[in-house]
Amino acid sequence: MAGGASAADFTMRISHQFPPTHHTALNLEQFAKDVKELTKGRVEVQNFGAAQLFKPNQNHPAVASGKIEAAAILSFQWGGTIPEMSVTVIPYLMTSVAKQKAFIKSDAAKLLDAKMEAKGVTNIAWIVDTNDGIFTSNGKALLVPGDFSGMKIRGLNKLFDEGLRAMGASPSPMPGSEVYQALQTGVIDAGFTGVEAANSRKFYEVQKFGVASNIILAFDNLVVNPAWWKGLPADVRAAIQQSADKAVARSIRKSDGIPPENIKVLNDKGMKAVALTKAQEQVMADAMQPAVKKEFLRATAPDGVQLIEMLDRL
Repeated sequence: MAGGASAADFTMRISHQFPPTHHTALNLEQFAKDVKELTKGRVEVQNFGAAQLFKPNQNHPAVASGKIEAAAILSFQWGGTIPEMSVTVIPYLMTSVAKQKAFIKSDAAKLLDAKMEAKGVTNIAWIVDTNDGIFTSNGKALLVPGDFSGMKIRGLNKLFDEGLRAMGASPSPMPGSEVYQALQTGVIDAGFTGVEAANSRKFYEVQKFGVASNIILAFDNLVVNPAWWKGLPADVRAAIQQSADKAVARSIRKSDGIPPENIKVLNDKGMKAVALTKAQEQVMADAMQPAVKKEFLRATAPDGVQLIEMLDRL
């Protein structure tokens, strides 16, 4: 990591799966600039996006083993390793801005940080990836639970997919980077992603309809190798943490609901996109939540009950 007089003293390589126009990719680019400024050039952050360095499921072992210093990992992609990390993708459980702000420094976040630490990585940021989601489709818009019957749809993980199955859909979990091609080739009928990601990943080119709602809260966990992190000088570590905190603050929206401009941009590009009303969201919640909560509690006993209680108190 040591360099010459004109080079940075330390290098922080970050692997992630997001394309260059994705909001988290842009946030991490600003993070790199903040780190450079706050460390006076002592740390160079190098972002490797679009899964060019490691595939999404390789990021955790790559950081834990020290092959790379850091990675941004979608919180729900920990499902098989740390099932408790999927608590925020229980449909319509905690998507308000107030709950997001309260969660960042909460006991629930600390409990999950400890679980990541036990798996060999240190989490330094809960960056909000999305507090919304959009179901995309052809033929008809997926407005009510009955519309999902028989649909082959992009799933997220085993937990969230229980909610899709409860509505009669057949989910196929896959990373966001693979969804466009799966839609284009007919491997799946319907997509699911964040509203902004539907634009950056150009879903409007292969899907006619979009139905958005505040359905999940997904984070991008910025994790670092513990040995590398602890080996940094205290002032350098503090500057990186301060930059990470800024990235978190940037990621949280100012108000609840689906930003109208995010719906408009999809419509302007040819998709027929709408946002569900609160009443329509409640119908979806009633259809999905029971099955998802049941699976979550089964997979996470005894900590799952405690986590949900913590989140309910936020």
